[in-house]
Amino acid sequence: MYNKLFAGAVTAILSIAAAQAQTLYMPRNIKAAYEKGTRSMTGKPGPNYWQNKGNYDITLTAHPTDRLIEGSEKIDYQNNSNDTLKSIVIRFVNNIHKPGAARSGPTGPNFLTPGLTITKFTIGEFTYHTDAKDWSTANTVRLGKPILPHSSVELNIDWNYELSKESGREGMLDSTTMYVAYSYPRVSVFDDYNGWDRLEHSDRGEFYNDFNNYKVAVRAPKNYIVYGTGDFLNPEEVLNESYVSKLKESYTSDEIFHIANLEELKAHKVTKQNDWNTWKFTANDISDVCFAISDHYVWDAGSVIVDPKTGRRSSMQAAYNDTTVDFPHAVEWGKYALKSFSTNWPGVAYPFVKMTAVQGQADMEFPMMVNDGTVGNNLRFAQMLQDHEMAHTYFPFYMGINETRYAYMDEGWATTFEYLIGIDEYGKGNADTTYMNFRVKRYINDPSTEEDQPIILMSSQVSGAGYGNNSYGKASLSYLALKDMLGNEKFKTALHVYMDNWNGKHPIPWDYFNSMNAGSGENLNWFFQNWFFTNNYIDLNLESVAKSKTGAIATIKNVGGFAIPFDVVVKYTNGKEERIHQTPRVWKNAETIKVNIKSSQAIASVDLDGGLFMDATPKDNLKTL
Repeated sequence: MYNKLFAGAVTAILSIAAAQAQTLYMPRNIKAAYEKGTRSMTGKPGPNYWQNKGNYDITLTAHPTDRLIEGSEKIDYQNNSNDTLKSIVIRFVNNIHKPGAARSGPTGPNFLTPGLTITKFTIGEFTYHTDAKDWSTANTVRLGKPILPHSSVELNIDWNYELSKESGREGMLDSTTMYVAYSYPRVSVFDDYNGWDRLEHSDRGEFYNDFNNYKVAVRAPKNYIVYGTGDFLNPEEVLNESYVSKLKESYTSDEIFHIANLEELKAHKVTKQNDWNTWKFTANDISDVCFAISDHYVWDAGSVIVDPKTGRRSSMQAAYNDTTVDFPHAVEWGKYALKSFSTNWPGVAYPFVKMTAVQGQADMEFPMMVNDGTVGNNLRFAQMLQDHEMAHTYFPFYMGINETRYAYMDEGWATTFEYLIGIDEYGKGNADTTYMNFRVKRYINDPSTEEDQPIILMSSQVSGAGYGNNSYGKASLSYLALKDMLGNEKFKTALHVYMDNWNGKHPIPWDYFNSMNAGSGENLNWFFQNWFFTNNYIDLNLESVAKSKTGAIATIKNVGGFAIPFDVVVKYTNGKEERIHQTPRVWKNAETIKVNIKSSQAIASVDLDGGLFMDATPKDNLKTL
């Protein structure tokens, strides 16, 4: 008997030690990056970290009535790696519209276009006679002359393509309104752990781009307004004087300005009456640019202080059909969101000069712009959508997330910030209910075989509901569980360490894990193992409630396995209620725990309440005494 007990104790001690020293699985290519010093177990980029960069000078001409975009660009591409590049990968996402392109589901004829046409293509001194009709979304070009380490090369490309009639993330919003995104051929990412990013873009995949510098000139017909990423450089050249004055005044005021209304647009009062006006924008150290163009979308603008220390302001603008009910609130909501994100969660000053909300159909984020659908009178939902897309400013645009492989690194955070700002806007009760109904129930009630796939799986390896669960709900719950366990102050400190480490760079999940370990001052690998690398789910079981000398002892088993927070809710026969909170830390070394309920009052019932962490089998969470 003694030997068995001793052996059991040794096994338990070894199990605890193993959990505390948990080493997280790494794929071989990720291990190699850490071994060669481009990444570091401290959470910071390694001493040998590098990333490539491009300087893009782009001129685009928009033909709204013909659904045509023509472009010319010069790219100064800098190879900052130690590798000799014998090929280069050119990415053109809009080829997703070509017949035969890889997509996650069926599409109709209005989605399809012929794709990219290239009329000029030079790299250095070599001219490439490339038939882009054979191109997909990611295309490898063998170089006539390799790009040596720590050198640069100039690319010159002329191209054109049709916008899709069926608007989504980009395309025709109506007959004279375009949302123009992914509009230029770009050099794909060459990184330290995969080399060239050759993953084909699917209609579900999102951003993974270098941080580049951009000069963009958009030629548009007269009476069309262009809304673009970056600093608007030349309002005096394209707008009539009174509209320039209103726009500039909005940059320094707390008021909301109606820069141009429908009557003024119809009367052709807003833009210069040249046949073509060229709208110029610039943005540096940013992962993409896009623009919208319309001759009848009304234009609102305001601004808000995003950095209280310096008084720096950012502009919040909106472009929309004046028949909508929700978009007239877009600037007001956006100003609130920019301030909240800057000062509360994540508590990092909004890094850009502006944000523009465009009425579209996609509910999709872009640098300094969001393309959101209108949802009519449901203003709560409309504001939540705009908050979510604007929250993406930080992930993936402040942090260069590889969304195509690790969507949970940005969608999970945007979902979390959407919830946290919702508490400020509508109160915790409303935010909790909205989050559970819209984000958690679809995960908990998902019957698919992908429901419990580990979050760490590459996003390109899961589909449908499995993709949605891992990227949004489950990932967000992991961040909120960690926040509960660490407390707000330590969690924010660790989050800021992560963001400071990887702002303007390309973090991967292991950089997040290591940064949070460093920022919190504790080894959280057991927690990350639990949430990211297992098939766990959310399911607690209140096995028993036994009377004790001090009150009662509740025995709780974690059937699903996730390290979640929860409350033990004790109801007494006199009608009073007590909540005993348990953080995820109680599950660090155990799958069954005992909670001591200290009370001399008679207990009527004991229940388990996970709050946002909705239980898969809630019926076994209640005991009536």
